[in-house]
Amino acid sequence: MTVLIEIKVPDVGNVAEIDVVEVLIQAGDVVALEQTLATLETDKASMDLPSSVAGTIQQVYIKPGDKVSEGSLIATVLANEEQVVIAAPTQPDAIATDAPVTDAPVAAKAPEPVKPTPEPKAVERTQSPDVTTGKAHASPSVRLFARELGVDVAKIKTGSGRKGRILKDDVKNFVKKVMVEGVAGGAGIPSIPAVDFTPFGETEIQKLSKIKRLTGQNLNRVWLNLPMVTYHDEADITDLEAFRNALNAEKAKGELKITGLMFVIKALVAAMQQFPSFNASLSADGESLILKKYFNIGIAVDTPNGLVVPVLRNANSKSINELAVELAEKSEKARLGKLLPADMQGGCLTVSSLGGIGGTAFTPIVNAPEVAILGVTRAKMQPVWNGEEFVPRLMLPLDLTYDHRVIDGAEGARFMAAVKQYLGDIRRLLL
Repeated sequence: MTVLIEIKVPDVGNVAEIDVVEVLIQAGDVVALEQTLATLETDKASMDLPSSVAGTIQQVYIKPGDKVSEGSLIATVLANEEQVVIAAPTQPDAIATDAPVTDAPVAAKAPEPVKPTPEPKAVERTQSPDVTTGKAHASPSVRLFARELGVDVAKIKTGSGRKGRILKDDVKNFVKKVMVEGVAGGAGIPSIPAVDFTPFGETEIQKLSKIKRLTGQNLNRVWLNLPMVTYHDEADITDLEAFRNALNAEKAKGELKITGLMFVIKALVAAMQQFPSFNASLSADGESLILKKYFNIGIAVDTPNGLVVPVLRNANSKSINELAVELAEKSEKARLGKLLPADMQGGCLTVSSLGGIGGTAFTPIVNAPEVAILGVTRAKMQPVWNGEEFVPRLMLPLDLTYDHRVIDGAEGARFMAAVKQYLGDIRRLLL
């Protein structure tokens, strides 16, 4: 007996819109369990949507360029009832983890057309009644969205909604216009003029991935809004490295090795417990500090699609080995484009490590709404004066960038001193 199964977009975190980048199926195709049906992309990651059942595609409801959300219908699959029973207990990987399968069999007739997911503008028109301040007409949710971006809705002359109502798209377009043209009155930053490079030689246009485009916009917004200071220092990790090598020597062949980054994470957590303002975020009005009681560390990971930051949750309660396993799993998912938005949310402080590449120092940009980020470059042996003679020590360069509205220079220096102390003598992490 055959049943008709609906494949829908599962819960991928608090994401309102997901772009459909590629559709790999069409009606009549025979698909296997966990075969990729489509590629979806959020503002932070691209991911594959695997099939939660084996069978024949009856109808496809999406196309490249569409925007979908949780619960949007992707396709219907005609499958044997036995296959559905077998496939149900096994959760697909990554984005398809929560893809639902219908509980009861459905007659194997052509399904009725499913209404497409409403466009954002249509949703806005059905929200709560207008709130009027002067000439600005916008719903409370749109006003909240504007406040989060630092936009005064009164400056948006007219909206694209019914009767000139201001929608989220109007707020976004206003921000884009300000970023390009500068603040009204000519006080903004002048844009860089376009240049035709073809007279100088052959060129090729390569579109940026959505991750790179939106990451660039976010970094630009942070750079323009946050007064950032970067503090450079070095930590003596000679004894730590000896201990790390001894740990790895005890591991069996093929067992996951411990990297120095795991100790950096533990040292950071200990210092954040000692200096709570580093584990905080500034309120939207800039008048309060939101202190966090959890310790989630973001790790910047380089992928073919751009930089992503998976978050290691509750790092204070996990061992070195547990952190190493979790980071290895999330780094692999990031490289394969299978990170969920939820995997990159809730960070308290970020680490950006260039140790595997090289360099002596750099100035990382704070990953707002966090208030600090730690940069790490390659350690090297240096002669260090111990009061009597120069001795070879392994020194690790550290670069701490912080939001000067929250953290002053003295506190930043004390925080770095604490991190160095923990890395210099890891026994202190036990205290």
